[in-house]
Amino acid sequence: MKMGNINQFSKLRWKGLASATMLLGLAAIATPADAKTLVIARDMDINSLDITRGWCDTCMIYNAAVYDGLVGLDAQNKLVPVIAESWEASADQTTFTFKLNPKAKFSDGSPVEAKDVKWSWERLKNIKGSPSDLAASIASIETPDAATVVVKTAAPNSELLNVLAASYFGVVNSDVAQAEGKASSAADAATTDQAEPWFLAHSVGAGPFVLESYQPGSELRLKRNENYWRDPAKVDEIVIRQVGDAVAQAQLLQSGQADVAMNIDPETAKTLTGDNVKTESAPSNNFVYMTLSPGAVSNPVPMTPDIREAISIAVDRNSLIEFTLGTGNGRLISVPFPLDFPGGANHPVPEYNPEKAKEILAKAGHADGFTLDATYPKLNVYGVDFTLAMQKIQQDLAKVNIKLELQPVEFPNWREKATKDHIPLSFVFFAPDFYGTSQYVGYFGLAPDSPWAKRGGGERDPSFLLPDTKTMLAEALKSTPEQAEKIYFDIGEKIRAQNVIIPMISPNTILAYGSKVHGVRSSPSSNVPLYEISIDN
Repeated sequence: MKMGNINQFSKLRWKGLASATMLLGLAAIATPADAKTLVIARDMDINSLDITRGWCDTCMIYNAAVYDGLVGLDAQNKLVPVIAESWEASADQTTFTFKLNPKAKFSDGSPVEAKDVKWSWERLKNIKGSPSDLAASIASIETPDAATVVVKTAAPNSELLNVLAASYFGVVNSDVAQAEGKASSAADAATTDQAEPWFLAHSVGAGPFVLESYQPGSELRLKRNENYWRDPAKVDEIVIRQVGDAVAQAQLLQSGQADVAMNIDPETAKTLTGDNVKTESAPSNNFVYMTLSPGAVSNPVPMTPDIREAISIAVDRNSLIEFTLGTGNGRLISVPFPLDFPGGANHPVPEYNPEKAKEILAKAGHADGFTLDATYPKLNVYGVDFTLAMQKIQQDLAKVNIKLELQPVEFPNWREKATKDHIPLSFVFFAPDFYGTSQYVGYFGLAPDSPWAKRGGGERDPSFLLPDTKTMLAEALKSTPEQAEKIYFDIGEKIRAQNVIIPMISPNTILAYGSKVHGVRSSPSSNVPLYEISIDN
């Protein structure tokens, strides 16, 4: 889960845009002379260009552009071959065998071999960076010959292939990374690997692009890999410019100084006009959610199941979409699984019913209400301004005599408070790391020692924990896709009934690009696949 993948941008009004553009140095972003250069305006959240350490939305885009993996996802989220021309899984979903495409080669022209896959994935696991958890289920990797990779998992894992489609499993040229970058895949790589600075200036993958240059806080520049082993990339060069504000991005796109704007919110999208610009509002796999912590130190009353239910049904979810995004720019969601992931659809959305909420509170002896600390991260994510969202929730709960004390804080401060003393009521976000529901069960399943079991204060009040979700997850991971989907649905219902994790909105993704640009889409494995984008002359 990329809690650091925060596409933050302030909503400057047009009257302040002139001074904002000067500060951003937008005059320096000239329309490229070469029509095959694609300019992207984006709020870059890069923490590293090392594929084993980068953990951000832009990192996913970069990884997928320069490092091909064994498998990928198409536009329908179906697995497709990339470096692996074929694969098979054992009946018990513990052994996965891949045959590599003999045509696959790195950007220096050397062949991609099984040893490179083994080295790359062992390094991912042993670096112990944020993406390392994705490789946690891998018990061993064997290479019987240069074209065969055999992966064994510690337990059945029917989602492993989807996990391997994530951009973090791109294959690195192990010979070059070790010789020139001092990279290591050894068990002690977390302390002995020295390659992170080297990766800021070098890419050694088998992807359609190579790293040309990176200036932190300014731009990331990629050029076409002339040795690419599949069809060549459709553009010669990609320049991702750091532009943190949605309005500034929109102006660049409208004027033709940028070809794609990646952080446009629904309000700003309305300002984009004319035949030279296209915008799409597409359903996403992201969501924002309210949380209640039964074990929070500052709870003024016991956060019992009935109190949690009353709070949930006192929030007008439809109005929340209108207030934050505008009608039609998001979908209601009631379990913490994307609506288009296995087990995520067809869950009932709690009906807005403030009168029933009042009855529940009165029966519990709280007719006069109480006051809750509502600390939340001061963010604007997926077009949802968290302060606006919390103000709307505050207004709704005031109608049932629950007062919220809104306390916006920086994200690191929120995380510290959520972990230490816990927060009675808050508002957060989530985006997938790969196409698969198991990641959501692990994070939101409320099994003892899971992230939200801890943040909810399970050590002080274990009454809301769901120990059986861990067992159910293990069953799903050894089942057929049809069986697994039913199990995930049942897990979702268990989580929904607890009213600790209370999903609200799955905001649409706004895709904004010039009329000469084609192939822009979102993906759960690579965020935006740059390889598919083309631009007319």
